[in-house]
Amino acid sequence: MQHELLFKNRFKTGLDIAKYTAAIMRKDMAEYDADNTKYTQSLGCWHGFVAQQKMIAVKKHRGSTDKSYLYLSGWMVAALRSEFGPLPDQSMHEKTSVPKLIEEIYTFLRQADAVELNDLFRRLDAGEDVQDQIDNFETHVVPIIADIDAGFGNEEATYLLAKKMIEAGACALQIENQVSDAKQCGHQDGKVTVPHEDFIAKLNALRYAFLELGVEEGVIVARTDSEGAGLTQKLPVSQEEGDLASQYMDFVEAEEVSIDNVNENDVLFKRDGKLVRPVRLSNGLYKFKEGSNIDRVVLDCITSLENGADLLWIETPTPNVKQIAHMVNRVREKVPNAKLVYNNSP
Repeated sequence: MQHELLFKNRFKTGLDIAKYTAAIMRKDMAEYDADNTKYTQSLGCWHGFVAQQKMIAVKKHRGSTDKSYLYLSGWMVAALRSEFGPLPDQSMHEKTSVPKLIEEIYTFLRQADAVELNDLFRRLDAGEDVQDQIDNFETHVVPIIADIDAGFGNEEATYLLAKKMIEAGACALQIENQVSDAKQCGHQDGKVTVPHEDFIAKLNALRYAFLELGVEEGVIVARTDSEGAGLTQKLPVSQEEGDLASQYMDFVEAEEVSIDNVNENDVLFKRDGKLVRPVRLSNGLYKFKEGSNIDRVVLDCITSLENGADLLWIETPTPNVKQIAHMVNRVREKVPNAKLVYNNSP
């Protein structure tokens, strides 16, 4: 009986789950590096029962949950889990919705383990030779990739929410480079991105949360929305020519002006030896150059991988493998082992 109880209570806390599943993801990432046919698949879910039934079905029909994950989309949480009712994917749902869903899912997955193990121990007590099945039992507990949107605030807010998600069991957090309080669904127009320095601060916030909680192998998925984003909220300050801020500024649309034809309090800067004024909308947002989106995506990806991200997510309007391959191949010119998490939703 003691052995049975210990077996059924393998995971005592959400952090036990986060550490266990993070190790699984790291193993799977290494196997993919060695053989890219060994990819993983993540199934979207919005309720613990849905997650449970999906993993039971996967285990039944494939014989294993190996390389099968769960994905918690901010879109699904906003639409189906908010106390405000169905909401658009604009980070208007409660911050705590995702941590609560993570905890709920792992409760249901551990329940699936308990049911299957109870049956095995019952059969063992009845004299059946199932000891090998018990000794080699495979848990329904699998990695969750959890969407933290744009962090629900600044880097400190991102850090605090990340800790809650990790404590609930998440081993992988996905964060995007949109402005948090102006976030749009990835498939919509009007998206506004932040400078790289701001996004790096949030990547660091996620890593600090993992490290503080002892989940050293925690995984960060850096999502870029630049493919469909034509606006930025602020202009970063360049310290020297060619730095990240300078590269970001090069993408901003600007018009050449003379000092005699500018307005009071206009924002001006020098580009290629000329005085220019960035194109600014009435709401204060700045426009990027037309056709700069793919170059921005590539720079975003390289910068994220060089600053603590483990996996990439490139948001596109519709699934397009050829388009994605073109961008990822450009990234791999700089980071050969870059790996992509691809959203196969319409």
